[in-house]
Amino acid sequence: MSQPFDLSLFPDLPAEVVKAFTAQQAALEAARFEAKIERAARQHEQAVVAEKEAFIIELKALIERLEGQVQNYRHTKFGPKSEKLDPAQLELALEDQETAIAETQAQIAALEERIAASEPDPEKRRPRAARKARALPESLPRVERIVEPDSIVCPCGCGDMVRIGEDRSERLDYIPARYQVIVTVRPRYACSKGRAGVVQARAPAHLLEGSWPTEALLAQIAVAKHSEHMPLNRQAVVMARHGVPIDRSVLADWMGRTGALIAPVVDHMARRLMAESSRLYVDETTAPVLDPGRGKTKTGYLWAVLRDDRGWGGAAPPGVVFHYRPGRKGEYAAEILAGFNGTIQVDAYGAYTHLATPKRTGGAPLQLAFCWAHGRRKLIKAQPTKGSPIVEAALLRIAAIYRIEDAIRGSAPDHRRAVRQDLSRPVVGEFFEWLNAQAARVSKKSDLGEAMAYMLKRQEGFRRFLDDGHIDIDSNLVENAIRSPAMNRRNALFAGHDEGGRNWARFASLIGTCKMNGVEPSAYLRDLFTSLANGHLDKNIDDLMPWAYAHGTKQVAMSS
Repeated sequence: MSQPFDLSLFPDLPAEVVKAFTAQQAALEAARFEAKIERAARQHEQAVVAEKEAFIIELKALIERLEGQVQNYRHTKFGPKSEKLDPAQLELALEDQETAIAETQAQIAALEERIAASEPDPEKRRPRAARKARALPESLPRVERIVEPDSIVCPCGCGDMVRIGEDRSERLDYIPARYQVIVTVRPRYACSKGRAGVVQARAPAHLLEGSWPTEALLAQIAVAKHSEHMPLNRQAVVMARHGVPIDRSVLADWMGRTGALIAPVVDHMARRLMAESSRLYVDETTAPVLDPGRGKTKTGYLWAVLRDDRGWGGAAPPGVVFHYRPGRKGEYAAEILAGFNGTIQVDAYGAYTHLATPKRTGGAPLQLAFCWAHGRRKLIKAQPTKGSPIVEAALLRIAAIYRIEDAIRGSAPDHRRAVRQDLSRPVVGEFFEWLNAQAARVSKKSDLGEAMAYMLKRQEGFRRFLDDGHIDIDSNLVENAIRSPAMNRRNALFAGHDEGGRNWARFASLIGTCKMNGVEPSAYLRDLFTSLANGHLDKNIDDLMPWAYAHGTKQVAMSS
């Protein structure tokens, strides 16, 4: 930069020259200042543009990541792979993917706030859209916390301001578990003159006499194990953390004794389902059991027998009973279903086949209605890695049948049958004709050939729903019911004994039926244990059913 010219070195210059030179110098300084301002403005604008470009690049990367996560989530939940995942594995996979999606959405929201804050024009700053309000259940207790301003003195000097309204917001809080000891005191009274005996109130009845736990604690332990899938050893750790050091073996003793006491209730519920139903769902799931003689586990089974007539508007309450058996042979199915006559909805496992023949013991031959979801699943599983036009076409045809079912779910049996005869029967007939033609083109020894043969050989069972409005198209309801015992199995690994398997089955029956009837399991079990302790089992066992608790009978049954 050139140095300013010093006029003092030339005192003899004319005034006009000095004036002109001074004006020129001032103009140059003004030009330099304006150039500096423009350069600073350009630098600031470039910085803003660079910042916005960086924001855009980061935002695009986050959006791309979110789109990929959502696509993976949809593929896991709705894609063909969902047919191959164990339900418990599917839930865990979806849980982690939902967590990742929420994290990415939070990062996008934070970046959008930074972009809005960087906008120099206040009018262009758009506030972040508020989250959609969610209503918390009205049944939850409310604790109001009023936050007052530091001062309500009016600046104008008129005194305190007046309240003209309020803003309310709700947040969900948690109170940690708290254990307490209930001390029961029973005073004794006697005549002061010794003329009469002693008077004392009777001791309250307890489910486990001579033991520490209240009925509420027993219910909590049972639900934590069989509904929330926390094995007793983990519960013992949690209790110790809360200052209650109870050994796992003690908890096991409590659950074993309680399981024996609820057996009559579960047995009666099983008899009610069998005697009052013309259509039942049946399925089975593994229940590994420790074999002490070999030091290994053997495979036991929980057989689920479920009633749910809501699909055709039936009035009978839904329920499920699990039966533990040491195997999966057909003789166990015959034993469990002895005395039942009607239709069973099953997955075409061979153990049920002989129940539909005149050789069946324990009743007349049963009608077998096979599950279309299982047939669909076998086709998907047999699909080659590169895809198959046959499988894709089969799935589209099955989907058309399901759309008809969706439209009549909950309708009366006669209406369901009429619609099926009119709309579904032609579609099902065309499906099996088409499937038979495709099977002729595929090797019978291939996976796809075996999947098609699975349905073709069992057409009678797959068509049975068409002629009876009481029957559903699949057995998904019982599959959903066995998910909870399956989760318990994954967490507890195995039962320690066959009796432990029967204990699992009893609690799973009561808790599963509670869930089907919209009953909170802890509340039901607490009141059931109280009723059993007070001898209600000998009065009216029907009042102790979970569905009775759901429909208001609990005021009679559980308060006795």
